[in-house]
Amino acid sequence: MSSNLSFRPKAGEIPTDPGVYRWLDENGRVLYVGKAKNLRNRLSNYFAPLESLHERTRRMVTSAVDVQWTIVKTEYEALQLEFTWIKQYKPPFNVRFKDDKSYPYLAISVGESVPRAFITRNRELKGVKYFGPYTQAWAVRETLDTLLKVYPVRSCTKGIFQRAKSTNRACLLGDIGKCAAPCVERVSVAEHKAISKNFVDFMAGGDLKHVETLRKKMSLASESQQYELAAAYRDDIDALEAVLEKSTVVFSDQTDADVFGIAEDELAAAVSMFIVRAGRIRGVRGWVIDKELERSTGELVEYVMQNVYAPIDGAEQQEVPKEVIVPLLPDDSKEIAQWLSELRGRKVDLHVASRGDKAGLASTALMNAKHSLMVYKNRRSSDFTARADALSAIQKTLGLESAPLRIECFDVSHLGGTDVVASMVVFEDGLAKKDQYRRFSIEETTDDTGSIYQVLSRRLKYLKNPEHSAELDPNGKFSYRPSLLIVDGGLPQVNAAQRAIEDSGVSGLTVIGLAKRLEEVWRPGSSFPIIFPRATDELFLLQRIRDEAHRFAITYQRQKRSKSVASQLSSISGLGDKRVSALLRHFGSAKRLRAASAEEISEVAGIGPVLAQEILTALN
Repeated sequence: MSSNLSFRPKAGEIPTDPGVYRWLDENGRVLYVGKAKNLRNRLSNYFAPLESLHERTRRMVTSAVDVQWTIVKTEYEALQLEFTWIKQYKPPFNVRFKDDKSYPYLAISVGESVPRAFITRNRELKGVKYFGPYTQAWAVRETLDTLLKVYPVRSCTKGIFQRAKSTNRACLLGDIGKCAAPCVERVSVAEHKAISKNFVDFMAGGDLKHVETLRKKMSLASESQQYELAAAYRDDIDALEAVLEKSTVVFSDQTDADVFGIAEDELAAAVSMFIVRAGRIRGVRGWVIDKELERSTGELVEYVMQNVYAPIDGAEQQEVPKEVIVPLLPDDSKEIAQWLSELRGRKVDLHVASRGDKAGLASTALMNAKHSLMVYKNRRSSDFTARADALSAIQKTLGLESAPLRIECFDVSHLGGTDVVASMVVFEDGLAKKDQYRRFSIEETTDDTGSIYQVLSRRLKYLKNPEHSAELDPNGKFSYRPSLLIVDGGLPQVNAAQRAIEDSGVSGLTVIGLAKRLEEVWRPGSSFPIIFPRATDELFLLQRIRDEAHRFAITYQRQKRSKSVASQLSSISGLGDKRVSALLRHFGSAKRLRAASAEEISEVAGIGPVLAQEILTALN
């Protein structure tokens, strides 16, 4: 790897999602904008040895001092955002999209009595719905040709339409099924409008109802042995899935908005801000906040508004747009909206986006914020000095004889008292040792304290008889003595853990409990918790270890629950692997599937009313 690029991020910090990346010079000028299906794979190419890079690429990376990226949901969104930013920043190392020519769009004239689908480079037509832009004209032609097979909307010019109408003879597209031929009244104007609406709905929102409807029709045709009709439906499904791309980065109207995503935990929050002007994303900002004080999400939103639109310390003030979209309205949202309106001089709409393109962009902003928070936590925990200071501070606060170089943390997870499982994660020198993680199934238990007692008893048996440890633990990893044991919970859980230690006969072990709500640290038998200072490395490390144990337990519990439900469904006559997968995918969880009615279950492709009732009976 190149040793000359000091700003190179660690490979684990770069996401594997689709996205757009920017290379910047020392003055903050954007040198290059690119898109990638997998950001990590793409950016790693730039950090190869300099002598192996193309001369132009080598000149660009050596001129840069930073690289930034923005995650989006699909390659199509990455393409559109790349298009927008190349137009805006005019980066010197970019070639594609750099000229001022227009790009092709797929459009439909919804303002006409008989709407028409067509390709255009003109974005100024009235009564027209646009989708795009596309990088190549052939790509948009291929998309339109594919969609006309499923939604046979009129695509001819006004002259051809009038001629066909006067001669009462449809054109070739009508004869081959790519036009419903409203010109010769094969369908009424109202029926054609309905087809046009389906076309628009699908392109605007990637409406999966259309695909599910076709799947049901295909299944019914197959069951009635109408195989040619089933094949036609299958081709329509394939056609729709080929163009099923929903854009959240380009709006069809002239939206002016700032869209915020906030990801947080007890100690820090990451904010991602998408700046949308005239329907296009003009910029992205992001930053991380250390929570010195406990703040609710609503309070964080207010804090962000104040710092963005009334900055201190001479920072640049952000222009206030028509709309400000936030993840949650604070309690004093009316006052904040009034304040923003006064700053702007006109009314500002402060709200939460609940559906449509704006909700989609809010989701993308949240995804970027979550990634930023993850990178921030990983960077902080991977800093050797910070880890050493954190372990030293834990030793001092808890009164340990030495720094806790090996920490084991336990968490219990269940669903309404069923499928009870537990996890054990191991951190050595402040770093996760994933090869030493363990999972536990708990068959019978009364509550969380009973589960904690069982799990600790099972773990401590490897320390009770060192002479037999090789038989119990051939790899020797369970036999390592921990410096500190952590359980997820408060005083009841830590008391149960201490009871397990005493009953095991193992001496000299220290156990603490970390309660989530206020991040309090409990010692066995204590009347009051130990309060670690907020925003410190020691509390951050304890929290990260506890969160990792929780994640590992939840993952195992979900796997166990999914296998249980899948096995129940697979035992039902008429349900194969594909239908079981479709059911679980449709409802998202076993809980939702169990709570569904027979009518709701029958909406899944391939599931009829009789089979839906059998599923309901088997699960309940």
